[in-house]
Amino acid sequence: MRGRVRGRLPGRLRGWGGVAAMAAACGLTAALTLVPLTRSGGAPATVPAGSGVVHVLPAEAAAKADCKDPEASLRPSSAGGPAIDAIKARGKLVVGVDQNSYRWGYRNPAKGTLEGFDIDLARAVAADILGSRDAVIFRAVPTNQRIAALESGKVDLVVRTMTINCARIKQVAFSTAYFETGQQVLAPKDSTITGYNATLAGKRVCSAEGSTAYEALERNAFGATFRDEADGTPRDPDLYTVPNQLDCLVRLQTGEVDAVVTDSALAAGQAAQDPAVELKGRPFTTEYYGVAAKLGNDDLVRRVNQVLVSYRGGPWTKAYEKWLEADLPGVAGPPAPKYRTN
Repeated sequence: MRGRVRGRLPGRLRGWGGVAAMAAACGLTAALTLVPLTRSGGAPATVPAGSGVVHVLPAEAAAKADCKDPEASLRPSSAGGPAIDAIKARGKLVVGVDQNSYRWGYRNPAKGTLEGFDIDLARAVAADILGSRDAVIFRAVPTNQRIAALESGKVDLVVRTMTINCARIKQVAFSTAYFETGQQVLAPKDSTITGYNATLAGKRVCSAEGSTAYEALERNAFGATFRDEADGTPRDPDLYTVPNQLDCLVRLQTGEVDAVVTDSALAAGQAAQDPAVELKGRPFTTEYYGVAAKLGNDDLVRRVNQVLVSYRGGPWTKAYEKWLEADLPGVAGPPAPKYRTN
């Protein structure tokens, strides 16, 4: 596991989820190794101190005039094209997924198989293109290497709780949105932290490298420590910023950090894994997950959007009820698709 546990550990891990989470995180050492992803540059947007709620797009580039609606995607089509033809010739769709996000993309310890909401969606795309839900190769991709996996051609698609935003649409091509979420704080139940607000002052906060959670903390950390020394270099200790989001839960359970900032959808699954932690406050951003493809693979993006048209009509609800409803209740349905006008 990259970023080994440092410092003195408490007498026992927080909650019953500690050992399972640690084992799951260490399992990533067997995952595919890809080229590291560099964070996008640019000056961070400013947020009024003490505001607590931030209704802005979670990326440094969000204020640019040339990005008004990043969720707008290409119109759906079942037509073929170069990317589709390559997948058919191979006979398998290669998809970058998570193997440690409970209920989204995780390895069932009893069966040894990948399961979850994102896994079901990836299989639906494979079934549409290749005629079989099993005609798919899953590759575990760390949070901070999702874009690199697409750019290098290691995967055809990434279906991995990936937020659509203005910075990322310059690097990858997204489908229409398939889930709405927002950033939220996860902390021990007995913590004095009450949410994304001044109660974070002086606390140690963990987030995943290359995530929208990290970008939110860059804008306003409320006096919390959230950066590692030598962050993004070979000397990066991976304590507060980690390659995989689940590593933050491990840090929280071992007492190395005081809180985690991540998508509320992921935080809900982690709270379900460990009854000693809970979501604090309310989501403070509005974000949308999309299926990502390599820039230029328009035929594949259109095909995914065609799959999502029918998926929203029934399979989405079944997958939500199966995987997410128990821990993330009250979601009425998938976001309505938005399409480009040009």
